[in-house]
Amino acid sequence: MTTSSATVPEPAPDGGPARPRGPRAALRRRLALLAAEPEAGMSTAEYAVGTVAACAFAAVLFRVVTGDSVVDGLTDLVDRALATLA
Repeated sequence: MTTSSATVPEPAPDGGPARPRGPRAALRRRLALLAAEPEAGMSTAEYAVGTVAACAFAAVLFRVVTGDSVVDGLTDLVDRALATLA
């Protein structure tokens, strides 16, 4: 009788107990490793949402800064500053 490679244990690299081999065992080990490590950084979807939010904020800020009241206020401020120096 032959033994399948999925049931033959593989020696652990650290000299510990043997681990099962095969794609399912490898997947379980990988998932356990990923679950044990904290997430670092953002995923692609988070980058996309962050980029859209930054662009929306920039558009709102641009509209506010280029609005008539802000331009008039800045112009008045500069005129008063120049009048003070003269």
